[in-house]
Amino acid sequence: MSTHETPFRTGPADGPETAALEGLRVLDVSTLFAGPLAATMLGDHGAEVIKIEHPRGDPARTHGAQRDGVGLWWKMLARNKKAITLTLSTPRGQELFRELAADADVVIENFRPGTLERWGIGWEELSARNPRLVLARVTGFGQFGPYSNRPGFGTLAEAMSGFAAITGEADGPPTLPPFGLADGVAALTTAFGVMTALKARESTGRGQVLDMAIIEPLLHLLGPQVIAYDQLSTLQPRTGNRSSNNAPRNTYRCADGRWVAVSTSAQSIAERVMRLVGTPELIDEPWFASGATRAEHVEELDAAVGGWIAERDRDEVVEAFEKAEAAVAPIYTAADVLTDPQYAALGSIVSIDDDELGPVRFQNVPFRLSETPGRVRSTGPALGHHTAEILARHGVDDAELARLREQGVV
Repeated sequence: MSTHETPFRTGPADGPETAALEGLRVLDVSTLFAGPLAATMLGDHGAEVIKIEHPRGDPARTHGAQRDGVGLWWKMLARNKKAITLTLSTPRGQELFRELAADADVVIENFRPGTLERWGIGWEELSARNPRLVLARVTGFGQFGPYSNRPGFGTLAEAMSGFAAITGEADGPPTLPPFGLADGVAALTTAFGVMTALKARESTGRGQVLDMAIIEPLLHLLGPQVIAYDQLSTLQPRTGNRSSNNAPRNTYRCADGRWVAVSTSAQSIAERVMRLVGTPELIDEPWFASGATRAEHVEELDAAVGGWIAERDRDEVVEAFEKAEAAVAPIYTAADVLTDPQYAALGSIVSIDDDELGPVRFQNVPFRLSETPGRVRSTGPALGHHTAEILARHGVDDAELARLREQGVV
């Protein structure tokens, strides 16, 4: 296994190294994306993450693209985890879960509110045996309120947060992202929430419940939408790739058919762009002095920038913008990401040997620590691969494991 050399090592394990979360034990009993991805981030930094699945398996195993019947998303999503199967609706499964939770630091779950309580493995039971436990509950709408029992998915959060309402062309419909945006943002927030609760535990000696509603984190990323309506009764319109806060800001097609994105959030950058494309006279216009007033003249600015770019190949455009110290980026696909020198320098993509697929490449740990770097140690495991190992810690020998399998408990 190998990865591009970086100042901060975040590649596959190649020797002993201190991990920031080593010694932390996490039970991931969530499914699909938000909860599992939060657990993945903890596992990236050394936590022992035990992925608990129904014997049917997490639906994420078969979600999205597959190669030879093997789910590719799963390989990334369940990296650095140990996989066991356990039917939590059975008495013996519940008993084993309570034992597992008694030795854990964190439980991450995303059942509908009240499900764990119905099974006798809710907060009251778990915290009674393990007062230091942190229980992260990830649902669409939170643990209480009029919508709390509704099924919740990231798509609904993208709709209800206001994200879809401001995304898309001005004369087109609201637009949803073609990937799990709300789930990903909720995962990042959940991981932060877990670490906050663990930090608090150092002072209080007690764990607590983290209530994560997927509709909330994306709402925070929308910035001033709520306060602007509260104070001014204004709503941000859909503007496609343009911005209502500055211009020029758009995607532009180059002569070779490839695309670039340009941003001029800073006034100095906007001025450099106009000089580069041969329209420095626009800088002297009174309306050019701020992003908001430039946005009112977006057609004129887009014509100048877009016309200049359309006459040149993408590489020439990028080189000229970089020389002028103006902000530009090529529009990449995943294929481009895999060959980009900056991503290579950062080690953003890691190559890992998988038991089923051989070498696979996917995203690395999303940040670098100089002293305790995270790393990808393994890809998503086969269903129940670690069941015997984990349950043996709680007195389940081979004979009982066989009986539990016959009974559908594991």
